[in-house]
Amino acid sequence: MSKMPTLKMPSLRNSILSMTAMATVVAGTLVTAPARAEPTVEVLHYWTSGGESKAAGALRQDFEAAGGKWIDAPVAGGGGDAASTVLRSRVLAGDPPNAVQLKGPNIKDWAAQGKLATLDEVAKAENWDAILPPQIRDVVTYKGHYYAVPVNIHRVNWMWVNPKVMEKAGVAIPKTWDEFNAAADKLKAAGIIPLAHGGQPWQEGALFEDVTLGLGGPDFYRKALVELDAKALTSDTMVKVFDQMRKLRGYVDDGFPGREWNLAAGLLMNGQAAMQIMGDWEKGELTAAGKVPGKDFVCAHVPGQFGYIVNSDSFVMFSSANADRAAGQKLLAKLILGKKFQETFNVLKGSIPARQDMARDSFDECAVKSMDDLKTAIDTNSAVPSMAHEMAVPGAVRGAFLDVVTAHFNSTMTSQEAVKRLAEAVDLAK
Repeated sequence: MSKMPTLKMPSLRNSILSMTAMATVVAGTLVTAPARAEPTVEVLHYWTSGGESKAAGALRQDFEAAGGKWIDAPVAGGGGDAASTVLRSRVLAGDPPNAVQLKGPNIKDWAAQGKLATLDEVAKAENWDAILPPQIRDVVTYKGHYYAVPVNIHRVNWMWVNPKVMEKAGVAIPKTWDEFNAAADKLKAAGIIPLAHGGQPWQEGALFEDVTLGLGGPDFYRKALVELDAKALTSDTMVKVFDQMRKLRGYVDDGFPGREWNLAAGLLMNGQAAMQIMGDWEKGELTAAGKVPGKDFVCAHVPGQFGYIVNSDSFVMFSSANADRAAGQKLLAKLILGKKFQETFNVLKGSIPARQDMARDSFDECAVKSMDDLKTAIDTNSAVPSMAHEMAVPGAVRGAFLDVVTAHFNSTMTSQEAVKRLAEAVDLAK
């Protein structure tokens, strides 16, 4: 009988070892291949008017074009007070948004509480130290670290003028407060609203700081509204500021209480009002409506002494352990200070770029004037932070100012009584 050939089969042990090795290689590959994060941000902001909405949309488009997922969380209210309330409630609930529009001392307050992610990595890569002016750099840093990325620089002390209405009434653009009062009296007699205004505390606070700078100058402004000096707050100059505020109350229409600033801008646009004192976000609203600077409206320095009241929108990033959200925060910060977005956004918003190395070709005459005036103000130490827009003092102190200013504006309170109440309220809030 012939022998059957012997078949050489791999041993069971070798087969198992071979399969185990293959599994180890596959598993190792799966473990070491990093998962790709999808940059995602929920953005809490208060850019809800026409011009502001277009500007916010430009940021969203850039972010999504770069592969990010944007979750929009707008809160209506021009001064940002409503957004601040929403933010506090969400932080208390343990659900902070990833990116939040914030400014001034509020940035340092949240940073001190350990709630914010640092942006040092992005700042170093994008050379923020070199491209930001010192005044803005100081606002967005805390203890040597970047905790916010600035979007723009707004000038608060602008006066917007309807030239056709002024010409019809036979009045020139005023350069002093006496000239303003004389022009306003003439406009009022002609049946024209001299001053378009919305009766909200932040709007009256902004009007108040504009008058303070115009009558007192930059040094007085800093003493009273930044350093909170008691002598400045109770001075004759501050009495004159409230005297002028009382005059301004007589130059607004009866429908002003509770009116949003952009609705007041509508009065200027349609020729019902001759002037409006408002920051340069007003220009964004006017141009969004198709109005042309130098033709349909004129930008002029608020009456009185020269100076530049600085307001700047910034975004902070609340710390997140989620890889997608952390990636989204870094991408958003990089885009915000990029040249492309700085140009697109600020042309739409009415402001000027936060970074100082931008070409001016795309900016209109009002923006160019703002850039020139800011440089002059920095050189002459006449750039001051906005109290009304949360750039100068803590929230409690700002609240004290707004409470007294709006109470005076909407009552028969004397200037002397207002000064007394202001000093007491500020002292209590410090």
